[in-house]
Amino acid sequence: MSTVTTSLSDSPMPRRGAAADQAPLEPRLTRAWLLGIVGSLLLIASAFLPWTYDPALLGNVTIVGYPAPVQLMAIALGLLALFMTLVRKGPLARLGRHLGSPSGLKRLGIGSLVFMLLVLVGVATSDPALLAAADPGLWIGIVGALLVAAAGFLLPVRKVRSEPHQRFAGWVEILVIVALVALVLFGAAYGLGIEDAWVFVLFLTFVFAIGAGLAGGGFFAWLSIVAAHHSRVLLLATFLAAFAFPFTQGGSNANMSIATQVIIFAATAIGLNIVVGLAGLLDLGYIAFLGAGAYVAATMSESTFATIGWHPPFLVVVLIGACFSAVLGLIIGSPTLRVSGDYLAIVTLAFGEIFRLAMNNLDGAHGPNITRGPNGIPAIPDLEFFGFNFGDTHNLLGVDIPRFANYYFLLLLLLGLITLVFSRLNDSRIGRGWIAIREDEKAAEAMGVNVFGLKLLAFAGGAFLAGLAGTVKAHHDQSVTPDQYQFLESAFLLAAVVLGGMGTIGGVLLGAVVLKLLPEKLRFFSEYRLLMFGLLLVLMMRFRPEGLVANKRHQLEFHEDDEELADEIEHVHVEKVS
Repeated sequence: MSTVTTSLSDSPMPRRGAAADQAPLEPRLTRAWLLGIVGSLLLIASAFLPWTYDPALLGNVTIVGYPAPVQLMAIALGLLALFMTLVRKGPLARLGRHLGSPSGLKRLGIGSLVFMLLVLVGVATSDPALLAAADPGLWIGIVGALLVAAAGFLLPVRKVRSEPHQRFAGWVEILVIVALVALVLFGAAYGLGIEDAWVFVLFLTFVFAIGAGLAGGGFFAWLSIVAAHHSRVLLLATFLAAFAFPFTQGGSNANMSIATQVIIFAATAIGLNIVVGLAGLLDLGYIAFLGAGAYVAATMSESTFATIGWHPPFLVVVLIGACFSAVLGLIIGSPTLRVSGDYLAIVTLAFGEIFRLAMNNLDGAHGPNITRGPNGIPAIPDLEFFGFNFGDTHNLLGVDIPRFANYYFLLLLLLGLITLVFSRLNDSRIGRGWIAIREDEKAAEAMGVNVFGLKLLAFAGGAFLAGLAGTVKAHHDQSVTPDQYQFLESAFLLAAVVLGGMGTIGGVLLGAVVLKLLPEKLRFFSEYRLLMFGLLLVLMMRFRPEGLVANKRHQLEFHEDDEELADEIEHVHVEKVS
């Protein structure tokens, strides 16, 4: 094991007088340490006791000594809380110097408390008499989570700068990456298979609590360094896990339908990320480019209702649809990209509505019969490559691969291509020009950057990627209608970019998963789904405006006064360079 030092100023030696400052904090640290241990043990112990008397609730949490999946989540929260407590004092205290801020335990404690309170709400829905519905095990878990949160608040703030992140042997770091990717695969398969709405909400809360605790403890900062050193291993493990996902669904066509919709949404959002995340251009009509690619594929398909008599191979259709969308981007961008800010947003919003209305009017009565108006183009046949029909169920390695799983593999390849294009553009001279325009357009122009040309390229490039996704979406949905491409869809795409983290790939993928998966799994809340979505955005803008997965430099712009974050970014930057 080795650590990478940064500079003399980053030495773990305390500053002058630091020992005297830290001495009064020792009793407070001891109290927090004891509270954390007791709370963690209570949280773990509660999972082996019944939480309610009704076996129909939350997957049967009534059996003593046999934890249900929801109770296993409480055990995981307790074990992580116990570990994060022990590294603050005692034999494991050496690890605490490499785990960053003590806020990790506080965040984990708050998340655990929210988790247990949501369990209480879920149990109470069966019986208005709250005290009668919950068994002692649930109350013990709530007390334990409360003690963990209190321990997090009692932990003294570190007065000296944290040490550089610990590095381990290469095989250990690779093993951690593989295990983490496998854990994500298992979590995605389990979450998609949850049918109980309350259990799904608790699972999401559990994931966010674990993520918040690990982020506060510096795990993700360490992981970013390890990922930079083993980027090929991470990329290979991620794609292998993604390709293995259909084999975990037991031939479920419904779950794979949700997964394919998520990938289409994510691929389109990455294209929008070029326009919004890199170039800083607010586009509120981006869904029109996805629709343009879909309509090209539909009109050139072998559907009985197709209005164009030419049926070229699908690969040719893909290029035509992507280029057509790019041309639309050039047409709308040439006269409008000379304005910016609110004016650009209004113009792009109008373009999205113009596209939808034009598709409605190209019905043969108000214009040429190209799109069949509001009726759209249904009965689009499934794709077929070299005798392989995507609409049939195939058996691979003893597992049934249904229709949507076939499209899942195709869309995964498309997503990989779009991700590659985005990453290459981001790291290129063009990408740096886009970022310069986003940060300060006037300064970029003064430094010789071709502002208008790069903005136009961003618009056309993003439209091209959306057109690619649209051509596959037409065959996946088997129909194309104008009402699929409303303004609300553009708003959701923009929200995925902002929520996940502008300018990042992982952030946009995570944002797309959250915004596409939640409405599908939370149908239990019916009309309250949009309210929950709006609440989520408000909380994100308040507590994490940089997004779920943000670029560290971009994150610092939102937290200029956070000295600890500045130190962490400096450590990460120097260690990556080393």
